[in-house]
Amino acid sequence: MTIGGIRRGGVARGAGTAMALVLTAATLTGCGGASDTSANRPVAGTYKAARPLPGAAGAKPSTAPRPKEGGTVDPSISRHSEDGGRTVNLTLDDGPDAVWTPRFLELLEKHKAKAVFCVLGPAAKANPELLGRIVDAGHRLCNHSVHHDTAMDKKPVDYQTQEILDAKNMIDQASGGRRIWYYRAPGGAFTPESRQVAADHGMRPLGWNVDPSDYQRPGVDSIVTRIQQQLSKGPTILMHDGGGNREQSFQALEKLLTCFDEQGYHYGFPQS
Repeated sequence: MTIGGIRRGGVARGAGTAMALVLTAATLTGCGGASDTSANRPVAGTYKAARPLPGAAGAKPSTAPRPKEGGTVDPSISRHSEDGGRTVNLTLDDGPDAVWTPRFLELLEKHKAKAVFCVLGPAAKANPELLGRIVDAGHRLCNHSVHHDTAMDKKPVDYQTQEILDAKNMIDQASGGRRIWYYRAPGGAFTPESRQVAADHGMRPLGWNVDPSDYQRPGVDSIVTRIQQQLSKGPTILMHDGGGNREQSFQALEKLLTCFDEQGYHYGFPQS
């Protein structure tokens, strides 16, 4: 398994790929994590930032101009926050899910938090009303492909292109043409070609730094603790709101948001 939107093995489609949080690299305390860390070591191969993270000492907020909607964007994988300071950027993948997405939306509203929802094309098509709720609440959309094929980087470029653009069409139709800000490859199965296809259609490739493996349902406190342990790796954290029972992910996020609020974090978005 590697981090940063490169390759994340062992993720079946039914398990979902991610609900992610993008954070400044700081250690959270008092978030209710488990005290036994023997089963919660940081994932091997986690991405280490090669430059100061927004909000870290000496770092400055991004001042790069934003591309026009539908225009070419930076094809490099985004792992950093648009904002400096004590910023938390949340991203939730594999929805919209008729059961779990509304609960996450209510939780985010309670904490005045914003998020990026990385949605699968068929799920978007099946739940257009949820896409409307997502966008109307001030969150952003991300394309997460059609079939959640974690091996798509091993397949022809035409196949990769179809996965991206077919999902985009489904999301466009379901959302009424609302902007899709990002593209996240399933399991981080990016290629230079797929990143360029996404960028050419206005979607910044979106990666991650921290993976608590919440899709394995290791326990609420384990999810929280793993996030605490891995924050030094970089600002982007993977979690899930779709692809199965996400009660543990929901409860973990509930604890984390309370902690973020208490520690004075504000909520923003990944660089686009």
